[in-house]
Amino acid sequence: MIAHLSGIIIKKSTEAVVLDVGGVGYELAIPLSTYAALPELRDKVSLHVHTTVRDDSIKLFGFLTSGEKDLFRLFITVSGIGPKLARNILSGLSVDDLLRAISTEDKAKLSTIPGVGRKATERIIIDLKDKVAALGLPGEAPSRGSALADEVASALLNLGYKPVPASEAVERVFKRLGDGEKLSFEGILKESLREISKR
Repeated sequence: MIAHLSGIIIKKSTEAVVLDVGGVGYELAIPLSTYAALPELRDKVSLHVHTTVRDDSIKLFGFLTSGEKDLFRLFITVSGIGPKLARNILSGLSVDDLLRAISTEDKAKLSTIPGVGRKATERIIIDLKDKVAALGLPGEAPSRGSALADEVASALLNLGYKPVPASEAVERVFKRLGDGEKLSFEGILKESLREISKR
């Protein structure tokens, strides 16, 4: 099984990336969170890989972080959730938001993901709540609460930025500057715009 690949990006889209590894091109399906953080074409990147093997095919799924891969592998253990839907779930919310939604049983948040209905949401929470806690992945909301972070992310969406980069930029600002108690909405928005411009 292929668990990790490092190579040159020769093609990328919101659905997949093709890596040249020693002259061999590997196509990996990726979530939007990974796509948003990929470097430019011809740059080198290392991806965590999950391999699925079926009678008629072998498919590779690539993730920029081990947290994405770990969560993906948890999702496909849930009845009714295959690799394609698991990737879509990771495209719908950031890892931190997914962890928070599962641990707090936030059905409304999970049901906003395309393809995830009420039954799937309930199965995810029932099957994964304890497993997510055991993973020990980062995912706690900023101590000031998620309200301000959500407001800033919403403002970024209104400015035309995509959901995943916007959410991740806000999370990086909170991690870098602390809980944001001394920051205004405008201050966090300004810092988040700087974070997005770095990518």
